[in-house]
Amino acid sequence: MSNLLQEYREQVVPALVSQRGYKNVNQVPKLVKIVVNCSVGSANDVKAAMEDAVHDVTLITGQKPIRTKSKKSISNFKLREDQEIGVKVTLRGKQMYEFMLRLSRTALPRIRDFRGISTRAFDGRGAYTLGVKDHTIFPEIELDKIKRNLGMDVTIVTTGKNKEETKALLALLGLPFADRKH
Repeated sequence: MSNLLQEYREQVVPALVSQRGYKNVNQVPKLVKIVVNCSVGSANDVKAAMEDAVHDVTLITGQKPIRTKSKKSISNFKLREDQEIGVKVTLRGKQMYEFMLRLSRTALPRIRDFRGISTRAFDGRGAYTLGVKDHTIFPEIELDKIKRNLGMDVTIVTTGKNKEETKALLALLGLPFADRKH
């Protein structure tokens, strides 16, 4: 498997410099971190759901997640303040590039009827958030050991200053964007 960081340095940086006319290689946007957030919500058995989420997110990212808690009580959702509701992992450095490579080249193409990811999920300040409805697209997950489906948000934070810069970087790193012309 090729190293995405090496690919970034040897192919992506020169391509972005020629495309966007940067005067200095330090102006070229780069990945800062990837945050993987998985919520179990108000599952019937929260304790078991949390254990499954911790196990599966650890397998997918290669890093042990921290548990997230609710900030306030919401009675309609049967939610109490400080109740554990999900897990999250912040990836940086080598693990971030390895995860990005697996996400773009292995996991996303395994989605049924996949036509590319939306171009609407940019925040305009260098971040892109991708919702994954089913965590079984990752090859690390064994389908016969699944007890419940986990959805997760993958937020990719870059040093891009706007949507266009960020999209150019992520497209060159291998994220398959859907070019919708409607």
